[in-house]
Amino acid sequence: MSKIEFDKPGNFLYPLPAVIVSCGDEEASNIITIAWTGTVCSDPPMVYISVRKERYSYPLIKKTGEFVINLPSRDMAWALDRAGCITGAKDDKFRDCKLTRAKSLKVSAPSIAESPVCIECKVTQVLELGTHDMFLAKVVSVSVDDKFLDDKGVFHMDQCDLIAYEHGAYRTMSETLGTFGFSVRKK
Repeated sequence: MSKIEFDKPGNFLYPLPAVIVSCGDEEASNIITIAWTGTVCSDPPMVYISVRKERYSYPLIKKTGEFVINLPSRDMAWALDRAGCITGAKDDKFRDCKLTRAKSLKVSAPSIAESPVCIECKVTQVLELGTHDMFLAKVVSVSVDDKFLDDKGVFHMDQCDLIAYEHGAYRTMSETLGTFGFSVRKK
């Protein structure tokens, strides 16, 4: 196998979670499609999102210090893309994307009712990086759609049909190849 180097190095870490971040408060709220997101710590539970300063959502997050990461299912693919293609400065993106504002449990930013998983976050630090600023945040609440709970109360994320982003394309996460530790389990 031979490999060639691209002329210009860039981020080539794919796939990534494709999420819809909701932000703001009762006065002004918005949603934004984000693929620059992930986990940074498990105890305390912390995540990050990276947002361009010129985006309409940026000052809303800066003002409240809160946001919600809404994991979209396959049924939300059109809304996921649409929320990243139009601006909240001109449109009510909730209405335009046919998504429902839901009251969050612990933050002022709304959640998205259609999302199978809503992760409520409080910003702890903003890192200015270049094209994007990174909002580091503590997870303060997670709510899930109860239709993905079994009779023992166990949540089955694999049934949510979540979306990933890969170099310009949205993809579903559909096949399980193993579970953590399968390579070292005794047979």
